[in-house]
Amino acid sequence: MERGEREERVVVKGEGKVMDVSLKELSGMLEEFAKERDWEKYHSPRNLLLAMVGEVGELSEIFMWKGEVARGLPNWKESEKEHLGEELSDVLLYLIRLADICDIDLADAATRKIEKNAVKYPATIIRE
Repeated sequence: MERGEREERVVVKGEGKVMDVSLKELSGMLEEFAKERDWEKYHSPRNLLLAMVGEVGELSEIFMWKGEVARGLPNWKESEKEHLGEELSDVLLYLIRLADICDIDLADAATRKIEKNAVKYPATIIRE
């Protein structure tokens, strides 16, 4: 597959369709998006981190007055779930871009962290 090309994998979820994309594919899409708008000059690690923290703040505002929330958000309106998805996406996209700008392979780092946590918190010992 050539750079910039993307294999489209479609996963049917409910009635809508969701693209099943990798972190690498999202990274490429974000890089292209920034280049097309000449935004690369603004994408320093500091700026991306601060933008991501701002998005985390917006995400936290969604939950601020909700109290405890049941898994699956059964009492939420569709519009609230959609808004949550948008804010989660903003955080994810800034995180991916920050990792790229810092030359960190996020998928590799996350995999290594899970492995490290498995050693630190073995399932045979850490049980309620």
